[in-house]
Amino acid sequence: MNSKTPPSFLSRIAIAIGSFFAILGNGRLAADVTRLRGGEPLAADVPPPAPREVRVEVPVERIVEVRVEVPVEKIVEKRVEVPVEKLVEKTVELRVPTDTAALQLLGLLQREARFVDFVQEDVAGYTDAEIGAAARVVHEGCRKVLREHFSIAPVRAEAEGSRVTLQAGFDAAAVRLTGNVVGQAPFTGTLGHRGWRVDDVRLPQLTDDKAAAIVAQAEVEL
Repeated sequence: MNSKTPPSFLSRIAIAIGSFFAILGNGRLAADVTRLRGGEPLAADVPPPAPREVRVEVPVERIVEVRVEVPVEKIVEKRVEVPVEKLVEKTVELRVPTDTAALQLLGLLQREARFVDFVQEDVAGYTDAEIGAAARVVHEGCRKVLREHFSIAPVRAEAEGSRVTLQAGFDAAAVRLTGNVVGQAPFTGTLGHRGWRVDDVRLPQLTDDKAAAIVAQAEVEL
């Protein structure tokens, strides 16, 4: 039976008779009935108390910041001042070479040494003896042209194979350094070639510059 449904009349009589004797024999029950009759609610009718928040303090280890100072060597910036030579602005004059002098020289070599004929000829089919004989003629003619029209002298007066020293400011246009070139002058080395320089040029005078382009005239036999 549902506990919330009121009991019937007969049930109440039985409850009253049983409660009478129970109250007589149980003082605690008598006290409870007295409070109930006084208006106090039953324990089942009283709502359960709200859950109580319980705070538990947990000990936490304290974090202590420790600073460790490491000695560091002091870095000193050292500046080295390197003297730089003063740059002097130099004006370079560019000259356009003329073709006339080169054509004159080529014409002289052709006339005296058959130079153009020799160079233009395919010598693959000739023997070394034949080439050597032709080269002798070309050599003699070229040497004649140089002697008649140019004054040529060696750049260095020392004998080839001798030790020479080049001081600072030497003419780089006249002397070329080879081998292990390291550092700055003075340089000391072995003279491998004396070099050549032209002191004077004596080319013939021309009345027609266009005629210089004909280094060898075509020959027609009648």
